[in-house]
Formats: sequence, structure tokens, C-alpha cells
Amino acid sequence: MKATGTLTVGNILKVAAARYGNREAVFCTLTGRHFSFKQVNERVNRLAHGLLSFGFKKGDKCAFLAYNREEMIETYFALAKTGIVGIPLNYRMEPAEIVDLATFCEAESLIFDPAFAEKIAGMKKDLPKIKRYIMMDAMGEKLPDFAVGYEKLLEESSADEPDVEIVEEDLQYFNLTSGTTGLPKAYLLTQYNTAAAAGYMGFVFDVTEKDVILTVFPIFGRVGFAWSTLGLYTGARNILHQFNPVQMLELIEKEKVTISNWVPTIASIVLAMPEIDKFSYKSLRGLVFAAAPFPPSLQQKVKEKICPNIYEFYGLQETGLLTQIRPADKVRKPDSVGTFHFGADVRVVDQNGKDVPTGEVGEIIGRGVAVTAGYFKNEEKSAEAFRGGWFYTGDLGKFDEDNFLYLSGRKKDMLISGGQNVFSAEVENLIMSNEKVLDCTVIGLPDEKWGELVTAVVVKKPNTDLTENELIEFCRAKMAHFKAPKKVIFADTIPRTPTGKVTKFVLVEQYSKK
Repeated sequence: MKATGTLTVGNILKVAAARYGNREAVFCTLTGRHFSFKQVNERVNRLAHGLLSFGFKKGDKCAFLAYNREEMIETYFALAKTGIVGIPLNYRMEPAEIVDLATFCEAESLIFDPAFAEKIAGMKKDLPKIKRYIMMDAMGEKLPDFAVGYEKLLEESSADEPDVEIVEEDLQYFNLTSGTTGLPKAYLLTQYNTAAAAGYMGFVFDVTEKDVILTVFPIFGRVGFAWSTLGLYTGARNILHQFNPVQMLELIEKEKVTISNWVPTIASIVLAMPEIDKFSYKSLRGLVFAAAPFPPSLQQKVKEKICPNIYEFYGLQETGLLTQIRPADKVRKPDSVGTFHFGADVRVVDQNGKDVPTGEVGEIIGRGVAVTAGYFKNEEKSAEAFRGGWFYTGDLGKFDEDNFLYLSGRKKDMLISGGQNVFSAEVENLIMSNEKVLDCTVIGLPDEKWGELVTAVVVKKPNTDLTENELIEFCRAKMAHFKAPKKVIFADTIPRTPTGKVTKFVLVEQYSKK
């Protein structure tokens, strides 16, 4: 038998407005505006009715492009309440990429930040299927002649709850995951994927209405939106910020931020800042990390200089949280990314899909409430990822005797150099322990002698002197020589996805030509 109710995203905001009312829900630092839970819900309802008034209906597709600002939350929830499927666009993409992606995902409307008005005007001729453009104009920005104003649309629309039947199986939005070639792959997330995961997420990070969240992850990505949803779900105040290191530290002190989700790269940047000791971090009760290897040496520096309590979680964009570790366990097991997460199952298997013994490395597979329903227009990719009801992550890892998971790298990140298997993550963790290294990644470059040449791409800390030979000898002194890099390339930056994962294929392509 099926329950009479259904788990939907719109219900989260409706309940939050009733429970938390006029308390502040969001501080939008980009525009300087403050919103209560009740105001957010009313504005979402107005946007929903405005979209419906244009003739858009459940199942239609709406793209949106913006920096971290309040309207991003409103757009997600307005689309969720109408059943219009969202297409959040990465603002780092080039115009041609946006056109291809919007066309592929069948977008019929586009809501955008005024910062991108000129870019969108230039690509409009290549988007004939877009019927309506809506520009966010909260600060009185001049509208282009092809767009309607977001605030006027809200002003002219009803604040009542939209009368659209939404069920948990309905699609909510497409999210994007980077591929090794071509466009990002679009995967499907349902109402249930988001709504079911929110409560579990709040519990494992101990978030309550007493918290002040700082959201610096891009909200166009799944992690950024998840923290926006979590704030509404728990009644916590949420500070939305377009990442700027100095401004971020100012906000932590001034707004008394208690928790924030970072990637290890953010921590490295902050720790290298000359301004780091100018600010107080005493309000922080915890920092959450994910998306990239987090070496124990870097963890220790974070604890000493910024916040003593570290949470971490593991999961792909397609899966949501699969494992999670809390501060006390992180002290005992600093190399682990946690144990089982509520609503998710995780296994480590061999090439035949059989569980490997404790302590042995295999492929991590998972299933759970947050796992994608599949890839859009890509049956081949869906069939590759889903086997026997489990999602095959492509990540390698192992469990210890306490069921805590340890990552060993990607299947495709396992280099074979001179006939020996080399896990990139192991080498990266060691390099990051060097005091002169700000960021790094390890790739395999084609080589006649070794097959794959273990190559470190390294960003040095400012005002440090580090040579290739020095770093190679540093590694050779601490690990088997076949694992140590045979080549070091110094770079200004390392390319990453919005969630912090290194786009290694870009580096392999770039440096294979040299």
C-alpha cells in the first residue's frame, strides 16, 4: 500500500514559512537584502504564478543562470512547486556551451542574473526555442528589450500556493556532471531525491535553527542547492555568498557563522592568506569538507587556525551523500570519508560485482534516496552506471573493520607505470603535506618507457622556492620509488569542476602535447 502523502520539495518551503514565519531565512550578500522564511515562500509562489501565466506548465523546461543570490533559491522552489523542470547553468561555461546545453535539455524559458545580460543577448539568436527571458532586477538594473523584469513579474502575481499536483516521482531538475569529452552530462533528480535527503543531511551535520550557514558553493550545483534547502528545512539562517576569500572571512566574523561547506582547496587558499589572523573564527562550530582528497596534514592546519571540528562526506554529484564522518570520528580516523549514511547503502566490490574482503580495494557502489534516476537522453551512460540496482561510482576504496570507508582514487585515476599500479590519491596526499605546496594533482602522461609517466601538477604557495628535484626527492623519501612522480609541472592554477573535482582530462590533453 502507498501512503496518502507525498514527499515534495515545495512542501519544505511551505512548512518552513509556517513554522519559522518572520525570522530571517536568507541574507543575500550579493544584493545586500534580507528575507524571512515567510517572504521567501511568498516570493516563490509569486514567481510560480508568473511562470504559469506565461503558459508554461508541468513538464516544461526552464534554464537559469546566476551567481549565488536569493533568486536562485526562489527559482528552484518555484519550478518545484509548478512541476517545471529546472536546468541550472554553470556561469563558468562559454556561450557556445550554454547554447548547446540549453538546446540539448529542451529549455523553453531562461531566468538570468543581470551580470550575464550581455552574454545572453549575444547568444539569443542561437536559442530559438526559448520563448521567454526573465531578468533578475532587484537593484533596478535596466532591462534589455528581449526580457521581462523579475520583480515586476512577482509584483503582478499571486502569493497563494500554486494549484499544481506534484508527486515525489516528478522530475525536479537536471544537474550536470563533468565528462571526459564534450558537454557535461545531464542527470535527472526527482522531487523525492531532494526532499528525502534534506532531513538526513541536517541530522548528520547537527544543523538546527540556532545555526548560521555560510553557503559559498555555487548554488547552480547540487551541493550549493542542498545547503540552501537545508537552511529552510531546519530553520537555520543562511548567508549566501559569491566566493571571495577576504569577504568570506569578514562574513564569518561579522555574521557569526557557525557552519560552512568547503572544499580542501578553499582551506588551502585561506591558510595561505596574509589576512588569516586578522579575523575571528570563534563562532564556527564546524566545517564540512567534500569533493576532493583532504590530506591529514591540511586537516591539522585547519583545526589549528580556523575550526577544530571537521565533518566530511563522500558521494558523487549523481549519488548525493553515501558516507559521512563526524568530528570525533575524524580525530580517530583522519584518512576516512566516513561510514554509512542514513538512506544510503554502500558496498566495495570486485570486477564481477562481488564484495571484497575488509581492507581490500575495490570499486565503490551505492544506492539510496538521493541517487539520480538516470541520465537524460543517455541510455548508454545509464546502463553503464546502474547495474543490478546499484550505482557504480568509478571510485576505488576499502572498508576497515569498523565499516569506515577510505578512498583510493578513481578507477581511471589508477596509473600503470612500468607495470606497477599507482593510485593518484596516495601520491597527492603526500605532496599536499609539503609545506611549500598550495594545490596539486597527479596525472599519467603517455611515455614510451613507463607507459604512463607519474606526473605531478603543482601550485606553489606564494613566495616559496620549490624545485622539481626537491619535490621528487621529498616523495621518494616517503614512498616506494615507482609511486613517486617522475615529472613535476608547476602551474598557476589547477582546473576544477564547481564541486572541486580536478578535471584531469584537461591537464592530460594539455601536457601530452608538450
